[in-house]
Amino acid sequence: MKSVRFGMLAVAASFMATAAVAEPVAYDVDMSHANLAFDYNHLGYSTTDGRFAAWTPTLIIDEEVPANSKVDVEIDVTSLNTFWEARDNHLKSPDFFDAEQFPTATFTSTKVEKVGDNELEVTGDLTIRDITKPTVLHVVVNQLAEHPMAKKKAVGLDASTTIKRSDYGMTMALPYVSDDVNINISFEATVQ
Repeated sequence: MKSVRFGMLAVAASFMATAAVAEPVAYDVDMSHANLAFDYNHLGYSTTDGRFAAWTPTLIIDEEVPANSKVDVEIDVTSLNTFWEARDNHLKSPDFFDAEQFPTATFTSTKVEKVGDNELEVTGDLTIRDITKPTVLHVVVNQLAEHPMAKKKAVGLDASTTIKRSDYGMTMALPYVSDDVNINISFEATVQ
């Protein structure tokens, strides 16, 4: 009789443990604490940087199984700002982004892998000028805890990658202006 009771308790405990396992959770990104920036070398003399003012990230996190997490980003290319209007206009022209014809760039994750205590590699498809290439974001999880002001669970992430602009049909001024473009993303997000 004891073994039957023990077996039933084990089954019940197993069911409860399964029910308690975390599931993927959607987060709202705080765009007042978010930045999508880029930089590149100019003629070997200086580094030029800029940012996109308008972009929409979608974030789903599974703490127990990071592989079930997902991040997608939609970028308004026309919001590009390098803090120099003439350069901005040139970068938006057909020589580079051709923003009139291709006003949106996207990143869609296809794989999330934990590679360290607070580090992830997020592989995904980056589409610029209607050209899609695989890209890997190196992500540092700065913090995953209750936000002291929002009073709910929050995450802070920094992500970086380097792409070749020529992969996306932007070959103007190569090799004088570098082909490599560094991308850096930082944001805070709270549970929906």
